Amino acid sequence: MKLPDFLTHTPIAHRGLHDERYPENSLAAFENAIRHGYAVETDVHFSKDRQLIVFHDALLARMTGQVGAVAECTAAELTKLHLAGSEQRIPLFQDALACLSGRAPLLLEIKDMPGVPADTVARAVREAMRTFSGEYAVQSFQPAYVQAYKKLCPEIACGILGSGEAMKKSDFGGSPVWRIKAFAVRNLSLRWAEKLDFLSYRAEDYPSPALTSYPKTKLAWTVRSQEEADRLKPYVDNIIFEHFLA
Repeated sequence: MKLPDFLTHTPIAHRGLHDERYPENSLAAFENAIRHGYAVETDVHFSKDRQLIVFHDALLARMTGQVGAVAECTAAELTKLHLAGSEQRIPLFQDALACLSGRAPLLLEIKDMPGVPADTVARAVREAMRTFSGEYAVQSFQPAYVQAYKKLCPEIACGILGSGEAMKKSDFGGSPVWRIKAFAVRNLSLRWAEKLDFLSYRAEDYPSPALTSYPKTKLAWTVRSQEEADRLKPYVDNIIFEHFLA
């Protein structure tokens, strides 16, 4: 399939173009990315009442100062929470899409949602994306999610996230089988990538023989300096970046 142009031509702002004024994964960070002409990477979770919420972590503490998990709160409860002490609040996915639609390409990461069937996740994301106008692609650390989405939407570019680093239980939403999932991320992501459209891999792991020989589009995350971006140029097709202007 032909990949959307942005995957190889437009730097992708990690959780929006965020800084001390514009918290990550906020509507303000998305607007900032739009102003600078970047594509946007963002994350979705299910709330307790099965609404899609824009938030990176499984737990609320780092970005809101509150105790608890995203999956334990309703959408109404989550959208009242302020991000990093700012006036910005956790957005509903539909509000993020309204902000970005027709204005910036989107790279969507589907976060781990323990106990939720992959086809349920994929269908919810597909229904939400019906309101979006423009280029987008979907990625996840969880092969089942992107496989399910690819089955529903074969015309949409779907990729696998991977990392050579040690993963933590919190990276998988507290899943009781997190060790198995972590093993898959470290050891099987390249195999899954062969069946999908692109690979999104941790920047520090480039170069390696396995990554260099991967024949499809390669992204690097998360790039945090121009020096790192320059180092990666021979090895990747695009970067997911933060903390500088790519």
